[in-house]
Amino acid sequence: MKHLTITLVFVMTLNSPVAAQVSTKSSVALEAYDYATALEELLPLAEQGDARAQSFLGGMYALGTGVLQDYPEAVKWYRLAAEQGNVSAQVSLAFAFHSGAGVEQDYFAAVKWFTLAARQGNAIAQFQLALMYKRGTGVAQENVRSYMWFSVASTNGDIHKNKHNRDKTAAKMTAADISKAQAMARQCMSSRYRKCGY
Repeated sequence: MKHLTITLVFVMTLNSPVAAQVSTKSSVALEAYDYATALEELLPLAEQGDARAQSFLGGMYALGTGVLQDYPEAVKWYRLAAEQGNVSAQVSLAFAFHSGAGVEQDYFAAVKWFTLAARQGNAIAQFQLALMYKRGTGVAQENVRSYMWFSVASTNGDIHKNKHNRDKTAAKMTAADISKAQAMARQCMSSRYRKCGY
């Protein structure tokens, strides 16, 4: 159960348009569940520094798809891709730090990688940041920032889930705090996620 989230992120990545961009042969292999061919295609690209290939390779190790499941190896590839700005790898690496999958559990590192992905408009990362601020996990508990990130995430993802969580957070806030959080959310979105209360 601990590693379910890192697995889900990889499965979502496999089904994304990015999968088709890695290489024609590897994307066809992934769609056909021919993981041996996908690995054969992805490994040289990943070793040459291709961030998308590194991210997919990390996912293959996280799932044990075409390779033996190896969370530390998954983290290695995710980190290489994440450091190049690959948003899928940033989210996967953040979940790895959050759950302790293949790396020592580190909520502060999880916040760092979720923040980098959130600033690229990733709704999963934005939602996770909102939860972390709501619970005070890896950051000081702060309802205003939690509300802001739930609001921002709702423009990019599951509106119902984010609205529900935002409304639960609002129940613990003053009217002035809600107004401040709404203004922060507007500024965050209008700045293309560069000015999000930092």
